[in-house]
Amino acid sequence: MQRPLLESMAQHMGDGCPRNESSGAIRGIQVEPIRYLDIKTSMDSMRLFAAMVFAVSVFLMFDAWNKEHGPQPPAADQAAQRSDAAMPSPTLPPGVAAPAGQASATAPTALPATANLPPIGVRTDVLIAEIDPVGGTLRRLEFTEHRDKLDKSKNFVLFQKDSAHTYVAQSGLIGDELPNHTTVYNSAATSYELRDGTDDLVVTLTATGTKAVGVTKKLVFHRASYLIDEVYQISNRGSTEIKPFAYFQLVRDGTPAAGDSKMVPTYTGAAVYTDQTKFKKVAFSDIDKSKADYPKHATDGWIAILQHYFVAALLPTGEVAREFYTRTLGSGLYTAGVIVPAGNIAPGASATVDMRLYAGPQEQDKLAKLSPGLNLTVDYGWLTIIATPLFWVLSAIQKWTNNWGVSIILLTVIIKLIFFPLSAASYRSMAKMRVMAPKMQKLKEQYGDDRQRLHQAMIEMYKTEKINPLGGCLPIVVQIPVFIALYWVLLASVELRNAPFIWWIKDLSAQDPYYILPVLMGATMIIQTYLNPTPPDPVQAKVMKIMPVAFSVFFFFFPAGLVLYWLVNNILSIAQQWQITRMIERSKSAHAVR
Repeated sequence: MQRPLLESMAQHMGDGCPRNESSGAIRGIQVEPIRYLDIKTSMDSMRLFAAMVFAVSVFLMFDAWNKEHGPQPPAADQAAQRSDAAMPSPTLPPGVAAPAGQASATAPTALPATANLPPIGVRTDVLIAEIDPVGGTLRRLEFTEHRDKLDKSKNFVLFQKDSAHTYVAQSGLIGDELPNHTTVYNSAATSYELRDGTDDLVVTLTATGTKAVGVTKKLVFHRASYLIDEVYQISNRGSTEIKPFAYFQLVRDGTPAAGDSKMVPTYTGAAVYTDQTKFKKVAFSDIDKSKADYPKHATDGWIAILQHYFVAALLPTGEVAREFYTRTLGSGLYTAGVIVPAGNIAPGASATVDMRLYAGPQEQDKLAKLSPGLNLTVDYGWLTIIATPLFWVLSAIQKWTNNWGVSIILLTVIIKLIFFPLSAASYRSMAKMRVMAPKMQKLKEQYGDDRQRLHQAMIEMYKTEKINPLGGCLPIVVQIPVFIALYWVLLASVELRNAPFIWWIKDLSAQDPYYILPVLMGATMIIQTYLNPTPPDPVQAKVMKIMPVAFSVFFFFFPAGLVLYWLVNNILSIAQQWQITRMIERSKSAHAVR
């Protein structure tokens, strides 16, 4: 889904860039002169154009959100989801993609109703989990250090399985008479808790109903970590060699996380990373249409499901061969998983297969240490090269201030200072054109409808006064990528989730509960409008007065951290524009007196 380019609009897009209104393209001096009959309104015309762009972008954002999160088409033919390379023919449980090129053998029969066993409870310092004895499925995962988006009195829950939402982690073995995610496991206890003084908590599950092969599944939880190790121990008790495979998969419905803003849609879907192809998104809609494009086979990399602020990723260890797969399971459910070989196990021999599961917040510094490319799940898109150092600076400031809101303010000031010369050049050009507005009006009256002569006279005046009509635009264009990158840093950083600022702002990732920041931001936009001359066209003048109110309404639904950034940037821009405009006007007045 294409990201909305909000920073390139409103105050950043239209400050002083001359534009041909019929084509919408920056033209410079060699434009149809009728477009310059009133130079003093060029900036206001551009702001009107920015408002139009903003409206179109909001429409595109809604359309993209609707396409990604709206009702999905019927499930695609499951056979079409299988890949094409060759691997040995296994026995597959329902909902697991066949290893490449092979059809499923007889699937296990449905479990009897008596298999509905009570869950196994697990508690660490940061996690509260539930493991289903059926398959050893991780069916609930609750984070004690992150609050629910809608109800701050509750912990955030990533994995859960109920009538409202399905998101679980499953695993099993592929092979004749081998346990899978429909097999019942036994456990020595029904409740486990990480004790003081210990760093690991091991939950051991033993598969039932297997005679020729003994299988033990272990889930290892770690202190202060969202990483869970899954280990299968396989013992061949038979008289012939076996060649099992292990599969690990995430199963999720396609709905976005509860509490996510519809005004600022974010990505919910799968992703695959390999060293060769790098980070690739796999949208649920592409899975539905069998158009998912990602590497199926590799000896490195991982597969994950992303949602705003959180990620669940399957991280194979070492350079073992692996096959990634995605498929639709019907009823709005999707799976993303990986198949790895357990190797050849001779009679009387044993083997282990392990997989790391990270299910937690998208904390960049921790993700980068777990696996190459995992930090890219914090998706800044094509501006990652700019956004990443911006976040690093923001984090460094936060360590000093211990307040993300104050850090946003200081970072905005730093960026404004870095771009001060460019902004000054832009406002200086705008001020000069504003001062020249009376002369433009005289030229208009002098030449009337003679566009050719008016055009020539304007060029001569530009040369005499040393004015570059593009001088107000080019500096702004250079700054736009930085502003967009900062926008996405503030939107995607989980560190701002539930982070307080001052008084009434308890969560910088949520809307301002009293809409104070959006109102203040609207006031700064009104001030910016009054710093510019009133357009002579009454209709345009009314539109320019309404636009700040319209922008404020949109920002009512934006996270408080984003609104804070815009507010601070507007205030700094007003101060700089007012000072430069006053200096230019005083200089021209003094020159006129002499």
